[in-house]
Amino acid sequence: MERRYLGATGISVSATALGTMNFGGFGNTDRAEVNRMIHTAIDAGINLIDTADRYGNGDSERIVGDAIRDRRDEVVLATKFGLPDVRDPNQRGASPRWIRTAVEASLQRLGTDHIDLYQLHRYDWNTDLDETLGALSDLKREGLIRAFGHSMFPAEKIVEAQWVADRRAHARFTTEQARYSILNRRVEASVLPTARRYDMGVLTFSPLANGWLSGRDLAENSRARLSPGMFDRTAPGNAERWHVVEGLQDIASQAGLSLPHLATAFVRSHPAVTAVIVGPRTPEQLDDLIAAAEHTLTHDVLDAIDAVADPGTETLPADHLTETPALTDPAQRRR
Repeated sequence: MERRYLGATGISVSATALGTMNFGGFGNTDRAEVNRMIHTAIDAGINLIDTADRYGNGDSERIVGDAIRDRRDEVVLATKFGLPDVRDPNQRGASPRWIRTAVEASLQRLGTDHIDLYQLHRYDWNTDLDETLGALSDLKREGLIRAFGHSMFPAEKIVEAQWVADRRAHARFTTEQARYSILNRRVEASVLPTARRYDMGVLTFSPLANGWLSGRDLAENSRARLSPGMFDRTAPGNAERWHVVEGLQDIASQAGLSLPHLATAFVRSHPAVTAVIVGPRTPEQLDDLIAAAEHTLTHDVLDAIDAVADPGTETLPADHLTETPALTDPAQRRR
């Protein structure tokens, strides 16, 4: 398994990371099977495991903690905070008050005395970055976390956070976790170049674009059962996506690859990307994604992908959780 340094942290991580959103909750609830999957990933050379307090209301963290209890030193453990599924605004976000509560709860669920990478799940528009960075810097000084990063930050907020850290003498965000796939290329325009500018590690998620690039019968996709019509060819916007996917299937076939192997190799090929997070639900899916880590794409194949899916474009809708108050709150646009 290829290893890369996580930005300027000095931490060496596998270029494929194990995402655990599908462990517990609405995903795989077979604890014994999931435990074996985590050990299979570690044995295959995957040392970066990514989870979050939101996944299964903390159940994913408990599963991961139990599985790595005797192998903690082999694992770079990453988790996220800020988006628990609660209504109380004081029990979410990036305020110093909530950060302290959230990290203590995650440490307990994970059964460890420190987190290697602690990530803000989404930008908090209600908390000053100075407050957030101050609280995270305190956790780092105390040894509760080794490094901290953010997820789905717009490029301008990445820059602002770096400026605040420098101006206020805080430790800085050293990683960004971005949604990136052949169907979600908007981050290529500014987010990925900005992360490289600040020598940040970049983790990416959803390389198979919510199942669109899974190569399986999309009617049988678990997301299709949760969202009927998601892959309907007649639904608005889907015609273009189907056209792109069919073009990518042809490219994969000509390259001698399956579509998911092409999709993950594409993301891993970007020079800003440190590790691609894969989120299997079954052992069979994990085995296939481990095999995908062996592939690299030639320039000819990458050029062919660019011809089908334009660089910097968003064929799938953006994650709704990244919308800014300037767009979602009409009062901020009207006198």
